Amino acid sequence: MAKAAEQETQHGLLCVWGRFAQEIGLISGLEAVALHQKTYDHSPQAKVLETLVAILSGAKHLQDISLAAHPLDKDLALAQAWGQNGWADYSGVSRTLCGLSWAEVRALVAALDRVSQPFIVQELNLLREQGQPIREDGDLTSIPVSNTSRTYPNAAFGHMDDEIRLGYQAGVTSLHSPSYGRLWQSVEHHAGDTVSCTQAEALVLAAEQRTGLRPRRRTELLRTRIEACQKERQPTEKRYESQKAVLEKAQTAFQETLSQLQTAQASPGTRPKRVASLERRCVRREKAITAAQTRLAKTLHLLQAHLEAEQVLQVRLKRFEQENADNPCPVEIRFRIDAGFGTYDNIALLIEMGYELYTKLHYHKAVQALQKLLAPDSVWTRVGKNAEMVAWADLKLDRCPYPLQVALERFRVGEDKIKHSALAYFGKAPVTHDLPAWFSTYNGRQTIEAGIKETKQVIHLHRLKVRSEPAIFLQEAMTIFAANFIRWATLWIAQHSQPEPGQLPIQGMGIKRQVQVAAHASANVIQNADGLLLKFSPASSLAGKSLHFRAIDRPVRLTRFLPFFTILDLIVQKLR
Repeated sequence: MAKAAEQETQHGLLCVWGRFAQEIGLISGLEAVALHQKTYDHSPQAKVLETLVAILSGAKHLQDISLAAHPLDKDLALAQAWGQNGWADYSGVSRTLCGLSWAEVRALVAALDRVSQPFIVQELNLLREQGQPIREDGDLTSIPVSNTSRTYPNAAFGHMDDEIRLGYQAGVTSLHSPSYGRLWQSVEHHAGDTVSCTQAEALVLAAEQRTGLRPRRRTELLRTRIEACQKERQPTEKRYESQKAVLEKAQTAFQETLSQLQTAQASPGTRPKRVASLERRCVRREKAITAAQTRLAKTLHLLQAHLEAEQVLQVRLKRFEQENADNPCPVEIRFRIDAGFGTYDNIALLIEMGYELYTKLHYHKAVQALQKLLAPDSVWTRVGKNAEMVAWADLKLDRCPYPLQVALERFRVGEDKIKHSALAYFGKAPVTHDLPAWFSTYNGRQTIEAGIKETKQVIHLHRLKVRSEPAIFLQEAMTIFAANFIRWATLWIAQHSQPEPGQLPIQGMGIKRQVQVAAHASANVIQNADGLLLKFSPASSLAGKSLHFRAIDRPVRLTRFLPFFTILDLIVQKLR
């Protein structure tokens, strides 16, 4: 029997997460990133890893690493579980984070992405095997700071949680996952004055880059739209030509009148009444020229707008044709966004990009227009406890180039107040035939809203731990990675811990309880050549619970959870 090494820890589940982090190549991936800072007692890569562990622990502030009731940097068992000899003081971690450049942060985020990619690919393959659609959601979440702060670079005032606040915005996308419920795909850092309606395309492109998948671009619709734009431009061109002729005629008439006036003024025998009459006529001719120039300028501005819009669409068509040519295996993807993104331009763009689209209309005037379409005998269908809908199939809205399936919602707020909004859908499904299902499918995007709430209230995304903008982006990326990591680890623990009496029911514990309770529960870590045993101490709220893992034969590690390059290395070693 191998001799057991026993250590005490105040962060029980965090130690198990450290073992999982080593299995999936997370620690080696971060350590491989080149950072141009000196190593004293701890490498800069180790301090970056320590930041991630602090986020996983639910630390609200960076100083909690050293000043919490049970400091992370005093827990040797935890450090060793994460492959480290020890942790740095929070002040050293802070200096390292503030010294990171944008290039270094992007390299660190790329390392996190490489670890994440096998899990995302696995879920996409599983969706395909199950015949389920790929379902993605996008949103913009606020990260406010103190309104009086002057030390956050490029922070800006914007709408945050129904207030005007100083801070940043993060654009995020998530994927519906059969195994994990929700997986974050991407995060983009923005100034606080960024608004949703400018970010729809960016969210979709970020999701496409993350998954490597995209639908077939609907180039046939785009061509039809361009042809319609060209036809709409023709009356403007004719009006421009006719107005240009009117202006030329007015200028010619003015010159003739001016010449007559000059001749009359030079002739001594001309009557004063004749001169006065010509002067008044010149004034009228000048006013006619000014009016013609104003009309012509407006028409020219409108014509230029037409041409610029067509140019944008022509460039888009060329790009989409090339993307279709480069995409031999397009997929069907359902994308859901809220009303902040639901402008007509965004709706048209996402339709042309090939997506099945669920959204709410951005404009209140659209709601008013739908209310005018209601007939006295319109039938409202109950779709929720206090919600009803009435719908129209293939409705052509003003300023939207494509017909949509549209529904008017009404919600009873209180006893006598009714609130209205408008849903829009584009895709193959006849959603107007089953309004409760449509209502439920769209509101399923609450999963991303719940995810945002989780990152803020459990992993504390909204509490910025640094004041360097590259490091702020790193914190955003690490936060969504941590939310995914906990879900991956939950399934891994359930599948690979030994079924024994008193086993911690990890899958019955929500993310919040894992972070706030199990990750801060005292335990004994007992490990030897036979495996690892985590026994929660009698003084913890998880007294009597444990997790037991048998030793893993490294040449046949858990390849399901390994990055692709690690799997490839193992295959090569086996062949040798």
